[in-house]
Amino acid sequence: MKKSILKNFAKVITKIGVNLQKGQDALVYVSTQQREFAAILTETLYKAGARRVFINWVDEGVLYQKYKYESYEDLAAVLDFEELKAKHMSDIIPVRIFIEDDDPETFNGLDTNKIISASQARRKILKKYRDITDGKEQWCIAALPSYAWAKMLFPNDTKKVAFNKLWDLIVKTTRLEGNAVDNWNKHVAYLQEKADKIQSLKLKYLQYNSSNGTNLKIKLHDMHLWESAGERSQQGIFYVANMPTEEVFTMPDRFGVDGVVHSSKPLSYNGSIIDDFTIWFEKGKAVKYEAKVGYDVLKSIIEADENSCRLGEVALVPFNSPINETGVLFYNTLFDENACCHLAFGQAFKDNLVGYETMSEEEFKKIDFNDSIVHVDFMIGTPDLMIKGYDENNNEYIIFKDGIWNI
Repeated sequence: MKKSILKNFAKVITKIGVNLQKGQDALVYVSTQQREFAAILTETLYKAGARRVFINWVDEGVLYQKYKYESYEDLAAVLDFEELKAKHMSDIIPVRIFIEDDDPETFNGLDTNKIISASQARRKILKKYRDITDGKEQWCIAALPSYAWAKMLFPNDTKKVAFNKLWDLIVKTTRLEGNAVDNWNKHVAYLQEKADKIQSLKLKYLQYNSSNGTNLKIKLHDMHLWESAGERSQQGIFYVANMPTEEVFTMPDRFGVDGVVHSSKPLSYNGSIIDDFTIWFEKGKAVKYEAKVGYDVLKSIIEADENSCRLGEVALVPFNSPINETGVLFYNTLFDENACCHLAFGQAFKDNLVGYETMSEEEFKKIDFNDSIVHVDFMIGTPDLMIKGYDENNNEYIIFKDGIWNI
């Protein structure tokens, strides 16, 4: 990878992604394969005014052995030092940066149920610390290529050729060509125009229909706020959580989802693939679901806790997005969710509520939004997807037609 592009990427993540403020701490999650970029990013963060930079190294080979040999009880346990670390991070609230390069097939051959169940058990214990920082921190997820991930996408190419192809796609879809900061400022402004437009319609619900059988009605939360690439923390700091991103999203009413929806792309989750699945909703709850591939994994998501069977996010992404136009299925949610419209099971986002910036924790608890240990996006966009919106007077607006924006 060219060092100049890596430096450009680090600059964009720091200035646009997390929008680091002078004196803030930074916590970076990155694999051992990306040591060069980790060093560049660390330097960039310090030069931008970071007080301290913490690196949380991840190694898939080590994780594979851990998941293979440790018992469920040991995998699920949260040790004292881990909880102390989580508490400390909730006290200082660092910006969080996640650099993905996972091989979607990393954990093939392992006990998927053990891995997912243990992960969910840990989340339940650590959730109280995540709740403290929810809505208050700036965070950003980005990606770099790895040889294993690239070979899955381009199996007929050599490792080097596949790697370069994936890197070229990341550079293009993450808008790193030329002046990346300027590219992102323009893109954020464009998506915000869409968010402002749909917010102005004061919609009460959305109706989804497509030829694959999707027929879904989604009531929106009474206080819903449409957001786009740029979000604001409760401290008023603007940041971009996903790079790349093409979505405009908001909060559904957790009890107001009815009908049936079909997946349109495979979902990669914890090293397993879920594909060709259908979900039936009644009064917000997934009451029935089928999957031709990965049924048990889908079941583990929907039944993770009492609210994981409900939706926490509705996101609009045109089917002609730059990511979808690559013609590549990335097997990575960061990219695939930004290829077309998607929904998410589980946790809702506080910043999808009007006035969230000044709300106390007690006020949040009184507002009926979905609270869960999981947040899992799944793709439902198709070339013929029609989305109609209706306001309180039942006026109809065609939001999406033939899978793309109509407003």
